[in-house]
Amino acid sequence: MDLREPRKKEIIYGVVYNMSPSPGRRHALIDGNIFNKLKNNFKDNRCEIFMEQLDYYFRYDEDKNDYIIPDIAIVCDWGKNEKKYTGVPKLVVETLSPSTGHRDKTIKKEIYQKNGVEEYWIVDPSGSIEIYYLKDGAYVLEQSYIYDDDKEEETYNAEKKIALKCFPHIEIMLSDIFDIG
Repeated sequence: MDLREPRKKEIIYGVVYNMSPSPGRRHALIDGNIFNKLKNNFKDNRCEIFMEQLDYYFRYDEDKNDYIIPDIAIVCDWGKNEKKYTGVPKLVVETLSPSTGHRDKTIKKEIYQKNGVEEYWIVDPSGSIEIYYLKDGAYVLEQSYIYDDDKEEETYNAEKKIALKCFPHIEIMLSDIFDIG
């Protein structure tokens, strides 16, 4: 194995983006919190939850093999090709890191929007979340929170529940996301 080769990469519009090294402890714990909360709600369901292990071959040019790796994705339309996922996730969550944050908020957001991903979450490990819903082909910011777990503060919202648009019976509290002990 060539140690100079990135362990994980994305190819977006022909440009290779190195995804190594991993983003860090807080990022990983927050992703794990979201993934575990979602996974517990998808037993005996035809949908699958992926955390950083899905190469999403998005549509923009039939001859290209560009792909991105969402931090978390809910997939309900895998199709017949077991090797490549070319469908449209129901939900994508990207957790920001210094090396990918700009791309998550711009290029990847645009790709998810163009490809019809219904719900897109941008999570900042410092304690904020933006939730976008696809309406008439464009993302609209529907919910935005800055996490506050201080019960003495007027802005306390740790027990605020967020329901997934695509699966409204599934709710996640802000503390479920940001409480990493």
